[in-house]
Amino acid sequence: MKIPRKPGEQVEVDWAGDPAYIIDSDTGVLTEAWIFVGVMSYSHYAYVEAFINEQQKAWITAHIHMYEYFDGVAKILVSDNCATAINIKQSSWYTPSVNATYYEMAEHYGAAIIPTRARKPKDKASVEGAVNLVTTWIIAALRNEQFFSLEELNAAIKVKLEEYNSNLFQKKEGSRISLFLGEEKPLLAPLPATRFELAEWKVATVQFNYHIAVDKIYYSVPYQYIKNKVDVRATDTIIEVFNNHTRIASHRRLRGRAGQYSTVPEHMPKDHQKYLEWNGDRFRKWAAGIGDHTTSVIQQLLTSGRVEQQSYRSCMGLLKLADKYSPYLLEEACKKALTYSRTPSYKSIKNLLIIMQDTPLVETTSEEAINHHGITRGARYYGGARND
Repeated sequence: MKIPRKPGEQVEVDWAGDPAYIIDSDTGVLTEAWIFVGVMSYSHYAYVEAFINEQQKAWITAHIHMYEYFDGVAKILVSDNCATAINIKQSSWYTPSVNATYYEMAEHYGAAIIPTRARKPKDKASVEGAVNLVTTWIIAALRNEQFFSLEELNAAIKVKLEEYNSNLFQKKEGSRISLFLGEEKPLLAPLPATRFELAEWKVATVQFNYHIAVDKIYYSVPYQYIKNKVDVRATDTIIEVFNNHTRIASHRRLRGRAGQYSTVPEHMPKDHQKYLEWNGDRFRKWAAGIGDHTTSVIQQLLTSGRVEQQSYRSCMGLLKLADKYSPYLLEEACKKALTYSRTPSYKSIKNLLIIMQDTPLVETTSEEAINHHGITRGARYYGGARND
């Protein structure tokens, strides 16, 4: 049955069966390049591009370039029944399950995806016919030429594609490009303001430290979701985390060294947030409220390790001693400890405080005690000492 097509309503997409080839200039090894074909169902106006593989990124990129080539969007997208378009294991003819990234791309452009049945080429007759024509016009025509890069191959394909679209019909007037520009192009929906950004979806489990891992880099989510499975959308620039289709976290994507952490303080439990407030300046300010010698000891501790954070526990422990023994005793212990060592430790000061607690200090204002009772005569005056 011949099905009439409406102008600008539908575009059909597929991979061509026969690959082209790229030659490695150093080794001479041939690498297959796979050909994407998109065809407007009414005018048969085509878009063709070569890719190094048929994976998800190539499939989505091909669609983006196709829409930009058409400078508009058909409201129906008839796709091949391939893994980059359809979740084959979860699909049936009655309930097709579209790949999440492919669905998101179609939503961005305002197109509705209608998958074809597996091994049913008549479901997409336009694109099947275009594939055969493209094979004849482009792949076969370029068979005797050598290409040393994907860019070279696509440049040659572009020239042949222009010839293909401009070639006059045999049984009716005009060409594919004239039919497209005259009857289809005005009916296409406009392109969105921004190009679609390719995203990869995965499922992750929130770890006990309220982070998920993406390429060995860790991103925080609210701690309430610990042990839950969440959906992760990863683009080249952003990481988004969803729970039951609701976004619960968003991070700028980190690159480079594995093991990096991107942590939003609001995702942390309250006690963990308080821990973040501690830093070297806060310890110095706390010590300054006790005394100069305590401040000196804290400064020595903060600079004793390779990084300042290594000494935070010792600083916290030392300053907490003021609660147990009094700020005055802590200051005196630090003063005494500094006479023994330029870098006294928390343990040495704690031991000093234990001793000083049992033997209270006697304060004097000079080496000799001041006499408040006037002039007194010593034992020599009364004959209590031997005269030499």
